[in-house]
Amino acid sequence: MLSIYFGTRQLRQTKFPQEFLFSQNDFQCWLNRWRQINGSIIKILPSPNQENTPATVNPDVTAYSFDRLVVSDTASIAQLLIANNFHFENNCAILSITGYPQSIFDTTMQMLRRNPDLKVYAIHDCNPRGIGLVHNLRTNANWFLNSEIVIIDIGLTPRQIIATKRGMFIQSSPESAQAAKQLPEEVRQSLSAEELTWLESGNFVELESFTPQRIIKVLQKGIAGSQNLESDDSSLLLVGDTGNDMYIVQSFG
Repeated sequence: MLSIYFGTRQLRQTKFPQEFLFSQNDFQCWLNRWRQINGSIIKILPSPNQENTPATVNPDVTAYSFDRLVVSDTASIAQLLIANNFHFENNCAILSITGYPQSIFDTTMQMLRRNPDLKVYAIHDCNPRGIGLVHNLRTNANWFLNSEIVIIDIGLTPRQIIATKRGMFIQSSPESAQAAKQLPEEVRQSLSAEELTWLESGNFVELESFTPQRIIKVLQKGIAGSQNLESDDSSLLLVGDTGNDMYIVQSFG
């Protein structure tokens, strides 16, 4: 009970990093023991499977495109969204920046490039790698280099975490601090001084610290709020010049 109390107390703070009260090995041992007694847990996802063999897709399907694309910075978040049928319920494609799901990645990208009005929604960890996701999408020839599509940054961003009073599990590491200091200048310019200080202190928050329900809810809210980008929507902040627009969702929750 004491561990639960301290864990809950940590989540009420957003100014200071928190720490795990038990190790990953401890958790895995407890999980394995539970499975020995109770059987398998069907709703725990395995590690994402990167299948190299291209899947066969019906030509009638590939003739169409998508209006929306969700891109995550990790395969595990893309896998989570697909497993929860987010793509069906929200009429969108889901990919990770790492190329997951690999078996349909090339085909999906071909379909996406047919739509000049495509909207892209980036969702990522709040760490240097994740913060650079939108920049990566803009500058990588495998994605949207020299494209004028609109990209909406759902988060996580430091500004969202700083503005949140509770419920964020903040971690810290020297490696994250060093990586933050090496962010591309274009990325640094999109961040406030407070955000840069937060990142360069080594702070980071992982999407996997949130429940699937919250991640899905935030994504759905971001998609709904971007239906009319010309309207006065206080939940979206425009960053960049016309023709190379990026919108940031200011609240994660």
